[in-house]
Amino acid sequence: MAGKRKNPADSILPPRVYRGKSKYEFHPASGGSVSLCPLDSPISLVWAKFEAALKDIEEKTNLAGLFDEFFASADYHKLGAETRKDYKKYARKLVPVFGKMDPDSVKPQHLRQYMDKRGVVAPVQANREKAFMSRVYGWAYERGMVKGNPCKGVRQFKEEERERYVTDQEYNALYEISPVVVKVAMEIAYLCLARQGDVLAVQKAHLLPKGIFIRQGKTAAKQIKAWSDRLASAIELANSLPLKDGVSSIYVLHQQNGQRYTRDGFNSRWQQAKEEAQKKYPHLLFDFTFHDLKAKGVSDLEGSLQEKQQISGHKTITQTARYDRKVKVVPVVGGQK
Repeated sequence: MAGKRKNPADSILPPRVYRGKSKYEFHPASGGSVSLCPLDSPISLVWAKFEAALKDIEEKTNLAGLFDEFFASADYHKLGAETRKDYKKYARKLVPVFGKMDPDSVKPQHLRQYMDKRGVVAPVQANREKAFMSRVYGWAYERGMVKGNPCKGVRQFKEEERERYVTDQEYNALYEISPVVVKVAMEIAYLCLARQGDVLAVQKAHLLPKGIFIRQGKTAAKQIKAWSDRLASAIELANSLPLKDGVSSIYVLHQQNGQRYTRDGFNSRWQQAKEEAQKKYPHLLFDFTFHDLKAKGVSDLEGSLQEKQQISGHKTITQTARYDRKVKVVPVVGGQK
């Protein structure tokens, strides 16, 4: 608490604001000094500068400010583009609830309450938002910015593992009615066991004599996917994607202006293609995601689980097993050889 003013005339000044050599200075309780304005400034300006400085300090010490510091960090900028985009999305959900709180005042029970309410309609998103918040606290703890991580010990909602296997009939039906950009993306995802972000990021410079160079955005695994006739045909088809006059593109999958497709932009084309396929083939189901095409690729690969892991680029065999979704055919009693 600020002490009594030595000069009674200074009683009109804001708390912890004093006359310096040439400017009014604000001395926050947390330490340091903030220059406000010249000594000949009107008192109204002194108060305005004081309130602005106070607000700035408060924003830097609340959770919204901590998120902003994380977003400005090198750790954040090393992440993949889609991950960075997702983190910003998660922050927009968390800030209205926790943004004004001191990071150290957030307790596990607060996060549990948030999870329970959010989980009623979006349990998977609640898990992702909690994981993001934990990531920020972990980053801040290592730098002495917070005392601990309130996310630890807060259980996430159980997520059902996807079991959807895309049949050849479903794949071929969707491929048939899709525009070129979706056709090429489907083939690269399926044949190369690639995630959507990695498919959209493929550049023409990545087309090497031995195959397509792909660096996985999630695991950072680097592989050259060897050419096959079918993969070469897909890349040849990509050459028919239109470009405006005088425009070129470094991307295999590109828009008419030469820019790569964003996730949202491509998803719009993907969803439209599935809707068209559903109209033409009402007896089939097109309830699968683009990411399920990678799982179809893993499932259709020949060989052991260890061999599939090596080709897929997964860090663990457990990850590969989750993608291997084709139901196994086993012999019945008396039918064994």
